[in-house]
Amino acid sequence: MTDKLYAGIDAGGTEFKCIVAGGPDQVRAHQKIPVTYPEATLVACRDFFLRAQAEHGDFAALGIASFGPVDLRRDSPTYGFITSTPKPHWVDTDLVGYFEQVLGLPIHFDTDVNGALLAEQRWGAAQGLHSAVYVTIGTGIGAGVMVDGNLLHGAMHPEAGHMLVPRYPGDPFPGVCPYHGGCLEGLAAGPALQQRWQQNPKALPDGHAAWELQAHYLAMMCMNLALTYSPQRIVLGGGVMERAELLPMIRRAYLAQINGYLGDQKAVMESFITTPGLGSMAGALGAIALAQSP
Repeated sequence: MTDKLYAGIDAGGTEFKCIVAGGPDQVRAHQKIPVTYPEATLVACRDFFLRAQAEHGDFAALGIASFGPVDLRRDSPTYGFITSTPKPHWVDTDLVGYFEQVLGLPIHFDTDVNGALLAEQRWGAAQGLHSAVYVTIGTGIGAGVMVDGNLLHGAMHPEAGHMLVPRYPGDPFPGVCPYHGGCLEGLAAGPALQQRWQQNPKALPDGHAAWELQAHYLAMMCMNLALTYSPQRIVLGGGVMERAELLPMIRRAYLAQINGYLGDQKAVMESFITTPGLGSMAGALGAIALAQSP
């Protein structure tokens, strides 16, 4: 832990979680701000931090862990922007530039899933590991990847939610992704559940056909991630994963799909595919972990 205070924004597609903390046991202020239009949402975040600063003192830095796609290239004219997002009204939104102007703090910027993964490696379910993947399944689907202790960046950042997956036999749903239709996100994110079944996913009962379908697609995602990045652990977070019966269904479906290719994984399933050790705070603490980055 640290005596310094840091500011963080977990910028999700449904809400921005603003936090002031030194670590998991030093949370001084925390507020959820609904995502509407950029102007209103960002001003509400600014006002939260100004109030928190007046009450708790100055912050050492701000971490922004954002839904994407985002531009992480520091030499780019659109560094710090949300770019080609399917989120209405948020294309080409300059997050870093806005908060540099209104708060005047050093800013560390990355994806929401990379931030959550960093927090899980520091304080949660990925402690002691050098290779892990964190996936959020909520308004969208995104994955943060750590290789040899470093968050993975390339031409941009991993966009695993838009991988193409074979259809569940007989599944006619066209998908909701405006770019790809039936990619993983288009078939299995929260809005896909809502549109496919024409009701709030939280209202779907245990045992509903929706969960077998979800488990199939998310297990296929885990198989692709396991074969591509060879992680020591896959951590599944986000609102959809709050359904308790879903995790064991994903593990069973994964074992059936991988079919022993990576050896006998049955005995390690509970640690290989798991949920966040930090629970619903993984994203917000991810922003704090980013703010504490060198």
